[in-house]
Amino acid sequence: MNLRPAGEKILKAGRYIHLLVCDTWEYVRRANCSGIVIILAVTEDQRIVFVEQYRVPVRGAVIELPAGLVNDRPGQKTETLAAAAKRELWEETGYRAGRMVKLTEGPAASGSSSDIIVFFKAEGLRKTGQGGGDASETIIVHEIPLPEVTSWLAKKRRQGLHIDPKIYTGLYFLNPYNNPH
Repeated sequence: MNLRPAGEKILKAGRYIHLLVCDTWEYVRRANCSGIVIILAVTEDQRIVFVEQYRVPVRGAVIELPAGLVNDRPGQKTETLAAAAKRELWEETGYRAGRMVKLTEGPAASGSSSDIIVFFKAEGLRKTGQGGGDASETIIVHEIPLPEVTSWLAKKRRQGLHIDPKIYTGLYFLNPYNNPH
């Protein structure tokens, strides 16, 4: 549901993001896509796949789950969420998924952004490439054994990296008691 409130005005239209105001509320909306996907990918040998990349807004490297934009390519406006999740997983990590299972969706930052993110679990993973992102990205792929995730993330935090809290949403769905399927 993407209803635009009456009285919403664009304060500044950037190439990728618009700054809007409605009454006294200022927020951003993406202008270059129709959705955002985040992928929970666990290999057959029980390694979770993370990506690391420098993020300008926080001025530092961030450990994240693979993720990306839907319908963000010129001339491509019919990509499904699952197709985008498969594409982003392959581009960023070099893994192809046999299928994507939707886990949950919700606002990314409801106080400042209209972004709705959709989490998928990748199933049937096959490593077919190096990953690393597209031409505009420099991504490091990490494959961490599940029993070591907590200590590995703590180590990365001590090293000064940011840890995207959406990782913990993904980890929640690895518990079979929390899986909706």
